[in-house]
Amino acid sequence: MAHTLRPLVLLLSLLITALAAPALAGDRALIDYVGFSEDHRYFAFEEFGIQDGSGFAYANLYVVDLASDSWVPGTPVRVQADDENESLVDIRAEARRLAESHIEQFRIAVPVETIALIGDGVPDNDRQSLGFGLPGFEPGAVRGTYRLSLSSFPAKAASPCQDWFGMEPRGYQLQLMADGVERLLHRDERLPRSRGCPFTYRLYGVVMPFMANSLDNAVALISVYPGGFEGPDRRFLAVPLAP
Repeated sequence: MAHTLRPLVLLLSLLITALAAPALAGDRALIDYVGFSEDHRYFAFEEFGIQDGSGFAYANLYVVDLASDSWVPGTPVRVQADDENESLVDIRAEARRLAESHIEQFRIAVPVETIALIGDGVPDNDRQSLGFGLPGFEPGAVRGTYRLSLSSFPAKAASPCQDWFGMEPRGYQLQLMADGVERLLHRDERLPRSRGCPFTYRLYGVVMPFMANSLDNAVALISVYPGGFEGPDRRFLAVPLAP
């Protein structure tokens, strides 16, 4: 009887171990806002997390020129730990220290107001569209009716994505509906090398400078998922909403 039970006990032990082990998955970066410049032209934000595979902390701090829809020279500032003993807190602090000259140069001091958000825990939402308005003065009041629409399509990348991941990379198109008129905000042509091999995009939210009264300096945030060591990694794109 004991000989009969041993294989069963071993099988159960293996099943319990497999269920207890974490599933392979890419790292899901979080986002934190540094702010807008005093003239609302520049927007700074940080993405940070723990790399899949290595388990090393990282932080990337971006300063975006909203007028040209481009990073300012010298950014993003990227910091990555050399081993697991370097904490995420320390890595984020180092990224902020290295980016401080850019923050001072562009006078990034205006707080960020989140006016629309699709949280990571929202179920049954493909995050391909997002309706929103400008915050009103009374509780629950909203001014204007706007809708972002996101779509993706096959695109050419600088990296051999098919060889690396067995999938074709995708670009994205973002449109804004305002006052019954739809306007194209962005459509990829050739993917930049910095984006890696993206396979899907999802709307994350809309932010604007504190006390702003229009969308002229608002920014749409998109989660982009390039291939990673253990699965798709989440990173962020900032897209100006201004005409």
